[in-house]
Amino acid sequence: MKDIQWLLGGGAFFLLFLMAVMAGNSMEMRNRGEKKEDSEAVWEPQVEMAGDDMAETNTEYDGAEPEAQYPLQEEHCLITGEEKEELNHMALSAAEHIKEVYKDIEITEELPFGSNIKEFTKKQCREAVLLLGSAGYVSVTENTNMENYGKVEEFYRTYREKRDAMVTIFDVERDGLLGVTTFIYRNGGLQTYYVEIGWQKGGKPEVRTTSVSDITEIKLTQKGYFIYAHENVLPHSSLRQYWRVKPLSDKCRELTEKYVYGLSYINYNVLLTNWDSSNVEDILMPCMFEDIYRIYTGENLEAQNWQIPAETYERIMTTYFPVSAEVLRERCGYDESSNSYEYEMLFASPYPPFGEVVDYRENSDGTITLIVDAVWPDYNSDLAFTNTIVVQPFDDGTFRYLSNSIEEKELEIPEAV
Repeated sequence: MKDIQWLLGGGAFFLLFLMAVMAGNSMEMRNRGEKKEDSEAVWEPQVEMAGDDMAETNTEYDGAEPEAQYPLQEEHCLITGEEKEELNHMALSAAEHIKEVYKDIEITEELPFGSNIKEFTKKQCREAVLLLGSAGYVSVTENTNMENYGKVEEFYRTYREKRDAMVTIFDVERDGLLGVTTFIYRNGGLQTYYVEIGWQKGGKPEVRTTSVSDITEIKLTQKGYFIYAHENVLPHSSLRQYWRVKPLSDKCRELTEKYVYGLSYINYNVLLTNWDSSNVEDILMPCMFEDIYRIYTGENLEAQNWQIPAETYERIMTTYFPVSAEVLRERCGYDESSNSYEYEMLFASPYPPFGEVVDYRENSDGTITLIVDAVWPDYNSDLAFTNTIVVQPFDDGTFRYLSNSIEEKELEIPEAV
């Protein structure tokens, strides 16, 4: 956070107040994370917060803000102090199975929160998950199938039968922290007991913190998403947390990462309307370039003086969509005097839906048809709507979106922007 120098003088207080408000707004936008949203109002479907089919979510994973990782301690705990100690010991014992993955980590004090591990790779995350799984633990990390997921299914069946049950999930987080969440259903009550395992130099595990949280609802969907909600939802955290329990094929994950990850259901109309080459101009909006640029380069867009050179803009957009430079100049804010396009910033949206390829078809003409389900955990759905997207891969690794159609399923389709 940038320091603000104190000003002296009669009118300085008012100026300082305005600066503080602007800085606060700026920090709020930055703290909302990578997920994007248009500056317009956000569409939200009707939500029912009660019922047999509702879900509960955990804040330790999948984009939860750091302050949401530690739910408020509950005065009444469903498990005894002795049971807590047993769970702490189990978490440390499990960590011993993966300490080889952490033996060469570099610890830094520069990070204000998190693991303090300078660099922890996706490969290391997956290695830790596999080792935990082979030791019999339920384990998961981002974009990886859950190990021993049958134990979660058994817990949910027992819970639905209103019988006491308990299951522990080990989540290897992207920064190397090990989040250990135990779900407890006992005497009609539902809670989580969370243990965070951090790491010292040389791969020595330690208990960083523990917390108890009341859970209002859990749901295991037919597709295999375990969704749950804390009773006390902290500011800036999502309404529900989730894990994908049932496995998804490596190919579907690969297609999701290449073609779907990074596209927004909220900020523009690429995924919200039916379109193809005959009406592609209807989806063109200046704000969409930021996401397409990231898909193309793998980096965030840095616009100079709020302008994007026409050569860059047109080269990327004509690659990824069946559109001409002439149409782009008509639709996307081209400025002839500077030969550039105006940069329109996307603003963060709190936890919008995300797409997941669940099936695909490789066509004879070289194109690929993707079946994409929209997952919207905050609204308790892993099948909000379904997209059929046709893409054309190119030899250089780029590709072109050729068409999209969308079908309403469990939720209403958001209005086009």
